[in-house]
Amino acid sequence: MRVTTKQYHQDAKAQGERTKLRPLLQQLLLAGVLGPATGGLAMAAEPADPVPSAGPAAAANAGAGAPRSDAPVLNEVTVKASGLGLTSADMSTPATVLEGDVLTLRQAATLGETLDGEPGIHASHFGAGASRPIIRGMDGPRVQILSDGSELHDASTISPDHAVASEPMLATQIEVLRGPSALIYGGGGAMGGVVNILDDKIPTSIPRNGITGSAQLRGSTGAGETAGAFSLTGGAGQLAIHAEGMARDAGDYRVGSGWAPNGQSQGRVAGSFNRTDTGSLGLSWIGTQGYLGLAYTRQTARYGLPGHNHSFEGCHTHGDHLHCGGHDHGDEDGHDHGGDDHDHGSVPVVDLTSERWDLRGEWRNPTAGIAALRVRGGWTDYRHDEIEGGQVSTTFKNRAHDLRVEADLEPIAGWRGVIGLQTVQRKFSAEGEEAYVQPTETRRNSIYLLEEYRWQDWRWQAALRHERQTVDAQQSGISRSHSGTSFSLGSVWKFTPGYSLSASLTQGNRLPTAEELYANGLHMATSTYERGNADLKRERSQALDIGLRKTAGDTTFSVNAFHHRVKGYIYGATLDEHDGLQLLQYTQADARFTGVEGQVRQKLSRQWGVTLFGDAVRARLEDGSALPRIPAARVGLRVDTFYKGWDAQAEWVQVLRQNRVTAYETETDGYGMLNVSASYTLRTSGGMPWQFFIKGNNLTNRLAFAHTSFIKNAAPLMGRNITVGVKVSF
Repeated sequence: MRVTTKQYHQDAKAQGERTKLRPLLQQLLLAGVLGPATGGLAMAAEPADPVPSAGPAAAANAGAGAPRSDAPVLNEVTVKASGLGLTSADMSTPATVLEGDVLTLRQAATLGETLDGEPGIHASHFGAGASRPIIRGMDGPRVQILSDGSELHDASTISPDHAVASEPMLATQIEVLRGPSALIYGGGGAMGGVVNILDDKIPTSIPRNGITGSAQLRGSTGAGETAGAFSLTGGAGQLAIHAEGMARDAGDYRVGSGWAPNGQSQGRVAGSFNRTDTGSLGLSWIGTQGYLGLAYTRQTARYGLPGHNHSFEGCHTHGDHLHCGGHDHGDEDGHDHGGDDHDHGSVPVVDLTSERWDLRGEWRNPTAGIAALRVRGGWTDYRHDEIEGGQVSTTFKNRAHDLRVEADLEPIAGWRGVIGLQTVQRKFSAEGEEAYVQPTETRRNSIYLLEEYRWQDWRWQAALRHERQTVDAQQSGISRSHSGTSFSLGSVWKFTPGYSLSASLTQGNRLPTAEELYANGLHMATSTYERGNADLKRERSQALDIGLRKTAGDTTFSVNAFHHRVKGYIYGATLDEHDGLQLLQYTQADARFTGVEGQVRQKLSRQWGVTLFGDAVRARLEDGSALPRIPAARVGLRVDTFYKGWDAQAEWVQVLRQNRVTAYETETDGYGMLNVSASYTLRTSGGMPWQFFIKGNNLTNRLAFAHTSFIKNAAPLMGRNITVGVKVSF
């Protein structure tokens, strides 16, 4: 593959490890795709049953443009993370579920891009290698990312340039939820929401025919990307084994027309390449009353950091002001941060390795009063090196483990529920030039309860979680302990067939992270100097969510309004700025988040439909000033159609100008994008489904910038991008 960044081929040791792994992945992928094909293809199309919709069409990003078929607005797939086996229509707060063919089309290189465009969900957009979901304007530690209910424990909450250590192409289902069900995973730490990524790495049943699996190949033009994935599960007796893997190779991506940073026209974002390999091996014992399994996953990634500015090296603080050498700001006009690497000849590279062990088990009907016992455990050894000029400049390490044990309770007086315990321990360290956070050890213990009660057309849900956390700073010897109790109440009233009204009230307590407490130093990836605050207290939030849904008839809709009031909201306040470098001081102030999200779909005929969708959030402090990097409002119109095995859509997404900005933050122009996609599903003579798809994003090649990104001017959104792919399941 062609890569335009010199750093991509440095560090021979890391490259050698990938070279050994890649041929194996390629052989397995080839076997997975071609092996099943020996049965021959029969042009028997899929039945004309529509594919359920997963939410509004994607906004402008590389992972958008998944087709939506003739289906209700709400997806009736069970939300596993709900804890009670609920569907999204049964939940008192909106839940998003991506699965099946819809997920295949939405899958992108990062989790943020995969989910971007769903109701109330945006992406942090840090080049092509790192992007986290932003939910209703909240990101970082306020959005929990889980691997089948277990915390992921990468370094992505620390900084937006750190990748999420999970591969969307290996996911079988991705769930996003808020409210009572989200509370059991993080209290105030799930204030924004919970993203639960499901996979097959630990089998829960023996395949009927002895083996089952899937394989996928795809390629994209925007970054010259090629990617493939496979998943195989086999078993006999009471043992099942699973193997899966994926490989991705993408160069620097093209942007829309007219980008001219520093007065020089450029077509690609330097340092936006991404190369990732992931492999997992799992083994399960499966009995009549449950299962117990263990899986090992290794992920390696190598991606660039666009917009890195070496001119900030040596900058430090004098009180609440920045000092970068001399104080003459007038002769440094070469430090315009809209361009490449400022003629320093290379772009920094992240070289990431994550090793993870997962333990999952379930014991059904173990004793009277308990319907099932479940265990979820994870042990993670995460490391990434930031390489500059061929040398490691900074190393981040995160070793963590967590354990969840929960019990499904038999109904008592009409209430059914889940009670559980969770313990987490995390050791984080950063060493080198940009080690802006001292080594810390975090210990957190939690207990939680989730209950549901049904009465006639009403559903009532309640959740309670108490957690205690201690964060020790290893160098300074400072230790801080916090505790908090969070609760949530919600209800769904199906007041007439096809209609439901929902409401939920959540009061949460979020405990400050180690980085918010103890950060102190330059962070050149985001052009900031960050300072923590060891005196931070817990955040206390109150969230009200009201929704109205119609799920039957030719006209369907889902609309939600929300209001979050946060006392002691923790954020990075900009105290000073020097040629683009900002001094961020973590502080607290009361804040409010208010917004709306929804979609309305009109069925025009058996095969045609049109959908209007949009979302907006306004976030501000109590004094009326705006919070930084809040997503702009967006609205879109989508036309979709299906016929037998064909499914297609065309959509226009308009993102409005963001002019509500905070100190030292610039406004961001709005933009519109055209996305088109189509897929066709056929079966072999043996009934094996093949899905062929093509999608085009930003077909007008519009130059666009994401207000949510720290490096919006250095890394615009991807320009015109065409993706083609095929997936077979057997």
